[in-house]
Amino acid sequence: MEGTVAQSELRPVSGPSALGGGRQRFLELLYLISVTEFKRAYFGTVLGYFWSLIRPLMLFAVLLFVFTQVFRVGSDVPNYPVMLLLGVVLFTFFQEATSLSVTSVVSQESVVRKTQFPRLVIPLSVVLTGVFNLGLNLVAVFIFILAYGVSPMWTWLLLPLLVLLLTMLTTAVSMLLSSLYVRFRDVQIIWTVLVTMLFYATPILYPLDIVPERFQDIYVLNPLTPLFLQARHWIIDPSAPTAVSATGWLPVLGSVAIFVAICVVAVVVFDRAAPRIAEEL
Repeated sequence: MEGTVAQSELRPVSGPSALGGGRQRFLELLYLISVTEFKRAYFGTVLGYFWSLIRPLMLFAVLLFVFTQVFRVGSDVPNYPVMLLLGVVLFTFFQEATSLSVTSVVSQESVVRKTQFPRLVIPLSVVLTGVFNLGLNLVAVFIFILAYGVSPMWTWLLLPLLVLLLTMLTTAVSMLLSSLYVRFRDVQIIWTVLVTMLFYATPILYPLDIVPERFQDIYVLNPLTPLFLQARHWIIDPSAPTAVSATGWLPVLGSVAIFVAICVVAVVVFDRAAPRIAEEL
């Protein structure tokens, strides 16, 4: 009798996992949702995709005027306009993808509650849509770089590595934010403030060498800083310092450790939260 009762006890059943459903289904869903969102973003607009390029260009124009004509920070920096444009386009990808990912899972509440599919597809589709925009924007950026007079270099071939690392960081942050927002709605407000702080704490508007030396090691701990320093060195100005030459190996290794920690924490947190997302919505 006791054995019968024990067998009839209810057992907790976990919900869909982050990667459930098989790799092929995961990739097909990811591609389908990303392409659909990319097309829908500019559907019915007069300028279409060009809005994706106009937004960072407008920000670039304002910042270029302020930091060359008002504060004159960039007046003595070689190739400052193209350095600023490249930095703005790269950071815009990071900012928009992570900001849109915060509410991505919650905004798909009706789908999450009723269908069985890998939860990770939702924030990843936002990032992949951002990658599509970034790829097209970078074509325009390189046209501008060539028109400005920067000569092509073999280090341009390293750009995919930079984009890959930036995409990995963006994906990790997006996973972490989207899973936390399901339970804590303050995350969106907090991230709006933090991403603005990151914009000014990353050498986009200014080169790292104008930062007081006692603060440079702290700046490099920001995982975005080494990426933007390498972007300037590889793409714009080979005489510009790299992250290692600017501060040494120790701060760079600290930045790498923070980068890896963010990725690991994001995977663990999202994997644990995925089966319970429908319950908590």
